[in-house]
Amino acid sequence: MAHESAGAPDYFQIDDLLTEEHLLIRQTMRDFVKREISPDIERWAQEAHFPSEIVKKFGDVGAFGPTIPTEYGGGGLDYISYGIIMEEIERGDSGMRSTASVQGSLVMYPIYKYGSEEQRKKYLPKLASGEWLGCFGLTEPDFGSNPAGMVTNLKAQGDHYLLNGAKMWISNSPECQVAVVWAKNDEGRIKGVLVERGMEGFSTPEIHNKWSLRASTTGELVFDNVKIPKENILPNIEGLRGPLGCLDSARYGISWGAIGAAIDCYESALRYSLERIQFDKPIGAFQLTQKKLAEMLTEITKAQLLAWRLGTLMNEGKATTQQISMAKRNNVDMALHIAREARQIHGGMGITGEYPIMRHMMNLESVITYEGTHDIHLLITGADITGIQAFK
Repeated sequence: MAHESAGAPDYFQIDDLLTEEHLLIRQTMRDFVKREISPDIERWAQEAHFPSEIVKKFGDVGAFGPTIPTEYGGGGLDYISYGIIMEEIERGDSGMRSTASVQGSLVMYPIYKYGSEEQRKKYLPKLASGEWLGCFGLTEPDFGSNPAGMVTNLKAQGDHYLLNGAKMWISNSPECQVAVVWAKNDEGRIKGVLVERGMEGFSTPEIHNKWSLRASTTGELVFDNVKIPKENILPNIEGLRGPLGCLDSARYGISWGAIGAAIDCYESALRYSLERIQFDKPIGAFQLTQKKLAEMLTEITKAQLLAWRLGTLMNEGKATTQQISMAKRNNVDMALHIAREARQIHGGMGITGEYPIMRHMMNLESVITYEGTHDIHLLITGADITGIQAFK
């Protein structure tokens, strides 16, 4: 195909904007996904199986915390590199990308950004290598889009704290060794807490019967008078600014990752349209099929440019929460629309595990909701351009 770059559409020659290191990272991750994820992902999804062995493999290939400094086990890479890694993993599967982006953006990032030097040295190397898996506890059963309403609480008890409450819809939780949890202290201020597997009163029940992210493990976090040592409190942050800062990093990764899912759907649809014969010619010869494919490529190209520019702003320390929000919303919406159009091109075969379309479509129904719903991100942009908060 014309304008194809090493196995992915590059209609506006965006590769010219990337460095040799970026291209090498992309090829490394693409080879990893083809070797370690693609051969088994349809079976994992059908069986709702989380392949726990992938955690160590992600660590070995450098997928965890790529922007974290090398002294703590991270990759010391820039944000465009991080985006490229997320895009390649999500070409394989959104659930696999969730595993990696939660580890890097929602666990390692807050420990690095808000933690003490002792906490960094204790946790980050284990998380970077895949020896430990982490999770992020913000969403509660009654508080999703309004995290400030959380009821999980942290009570001072002399030389320690007691943690009580529950978190819901937590990626990685059933397999985690450590959870970054956000709770209100005695003064009603939000603090970050590091909760380790094995602490008495801490449990992580798994959520079953998901139709989406079936190869990812999802659960709850339940705290029943969990004794938290004072050294497990993140010392360098207080308030909602802490968890929202983590979400900025994760949403940025999603804005790239969703492009990967869209590309996989587009490429599958293009191949199928050239192979499937109806009325004595490939269905790709029909105007309506070409319209779908042309629109898919246009939207992917726009999303690629948006992600690249956002990555540049991230590298320069200029990206705003609102810009990240717009990119997450636009690119996930784009990917979900492409998945649906690709399913139509595949006809009835599009609902089977012979093709990746339905799996991507179901996954993206979660991605468009988590880490800020489609509508909430719209209101973030609305508030930014009008100066008026529509949340309350």
